Amino acid sequence: MFEQLDSLIFRYDEVNELLSDPSVISDTNRLRELTIEESDLRPKVEKIKRYKQVNEEIGETEEILSENTDDEMAELAKEELSSLKSEREELESQIKIMMIPEDPNDKKNIIMGIRGAAGGDEAQLFAGDLLDMYTHYATNQGWKVEVIDANITGIGGYKEVTLMISGDKVYSKLKYENGAHRVQRVPETESQGRVHTSTATVIVMPEAEEIDFDIDDNDIRVDIYHASGAGGQHVNKTASAVRLTHIPTNTVVAMQDERSQLKNREKAMKILRARVFDKVQEEQQSEIDADRKLKIGTGDRSERIRTYNFPQSRVTDHRIGLTIQQLDAILSGNLDDIIDALIVYDQTQLLEELNGPNS
Repeated sequence: MFEQLDSLIFRYDEVNELLSDPSVISDTNRLRELTIEESDLRPKVEKIKRYKQVNEEIGETEEILSENTDDEMAELAKEELSSLKSEREELESQIKIMMIPEDPNDKKNIIMGIRGAAGGDEAQLFAGDLLDMYTHYATNQGWKVEVIDANITGIGGYKEVTLMISGDKVYSKLKYENGAHRVQRVPETESQGRVHTSTATVIVMPEAEEIDFDIDDNDIRVDIYHASGAGGQHVNKTASAVRLTHIPTNTVVAMQDERSQLKNREKAMKILRARVFDKVQEEQQSEIDADRKLKIGTGDRSERIRTYNFPQSRVTDHRIGLTIQQLDAILSGNLDDIIDALIVYDQTQLLEELNGPNS
């Protein structure tokens, strides 16, 4: 892995040279690509340069130690050598993690779908709780949340809600939320105080821009119809609702939230592109993951990944065996402990695979 260090420094210098090239500056797309690459490479190169410097300082200190007979100087050199070796070990660990191949979707915004599953009204109410949890978490991260589509029940739950979360590296953190979330609690309608178990499913899809994934217009069937439900006079008089069908994958998205047919089509297209892109990625990922011991965030979406137990104020992530006794805090959006643990676990698994069985 460390053989790549010099090539990264070379590439970083090359990118910086290109960024001052007038032909690059005048090419907006090229400039954007190189600026992103430079910002990705910079922290890695800084760590690598410090790693090289520490190695040099270790060599110099060892030389001083071997040549110096003064007890006081020797003691100082030993302390310095110990500190430098500790720093080198820490830098090696950090560089190994940085050298793990990045998920190409990590920097993307996401489209998230939350749906009440098993458990009727209680499942749909829990879907609303998950929506609030992710909204608070996103706000804490400085991200923007936009509800694209929502099917709200009469009691305030959600049969299904689709939202877009935009910001810095959203997918890198929320990709682990794919799957079935189980809740155990006493419903308000339960007169005998019995604990019920319900589930809501969460789907996290990276936003797919046209430059990432293009859908042939000939593969899309567009149906325009009159919207139904609450929404004012325009609902009955204006054919503004849009249904898009991607014929090769039979993926269907319907949108009627906006008064404008154009806006409904734009929203529907955004979701359709994400869903089709997600299907393609899932098929490719299943081949890659066939040899992995454990998938996090890309597994079977019917798989139970987490339990929220109200009587015990407990949240358990079943994939990594993590239990936290802070249910209220987690439902209020304080997900950092869980997500950070999932990231560390995933990185550890990847490092083991990269290092091989004999490392």
